[in-house]
Amino acid sequence: MRVTDKLGVPAVRGLALGVSAAFAVALPAVAEAGPAVLTTGTTVGPAGHRFAASSEGDIVFEAGPVTVTCARSASVPTTGRLNQVPAKPGNSSADGPVVLNINPPAFESCTTNAPGLKASITTNADHGSWQVALRNGAPARLIIPAQGFVLKTSGLLKCKATAAPSAAAGTEAAWTNGTPSSLSFAGANIPVKIEGGFFCPTSVNTATITANYKVTDSTDPASSITVSGTPQHCPLRRAAAPAVPGTAPSHGRGR
Repeated sequence: MRVTDKLGVPAVRGLALGVSAAFAVALPAVAEAGPAVLTTGTTVGPAGHRFAASSEGDIVFEAGPVTVTCARSASVPTTGRLNQVPAKPGNSSADGPVVLNINPPAFESCTTNAPGLKASITTNADHGSWQVALRNGAPARLIIPAQGFVLKTSGLLKCKATAAPSAAAGTEAAWTNGTPSSLSFAGANIPVKIEGGFFCPTSVNTATITANYKVTDSTDPASSITVSGTPQHCPLRRAAAPAVPGTAPSHGRGR
């Protein structure tokens, strides 16, 4: 019998399949990794929508011994681009806040903690815009323009408190996405200048505000004004799969 008869066609095929399988185990597979999506920056939406901010509950101002409580406050859209989310791409920022210009808020039905002492609040945009700066993952800020908020008391005591007396000033707030979303102030500091008679607390230079505003979408009441991160897509890449345990890489040709 010839030697070639012992290594027939079936045997050769089996040997070839065994070698192929060995190489398949030894060589690492190359896998396609899809584009990674990272969330950075800030996007406020829906782009171009108008919004209103209305108080929920009392708005409380405290300056020294004087406490002023207002029953209602609101900033609503009128004309122009006030109380409007910027159109794309202005509604997104890669590394800073998205700033919304708003109408000066109105304050109504204000009272004080002192009998016989009345209070009234006026707001204006004579020296700049009222703004809300929103940044994903960070506190919001309300920017009051210079002399844009004036609180006056009358009756037994006539005092005048001007917020941001010499330059625009910001105060911290908390933004919460929801239906509707909210902007809340919890004893947030505001620089003030108080003027008036002998009993007015003229040495006080900081007041606080505690309030909660519901922010509603005026363009589409079924929608909500929201703050989120901006998706950033990384390019497609190829990644090598880990080697199978128990195998070793080849170093040159076999003998």
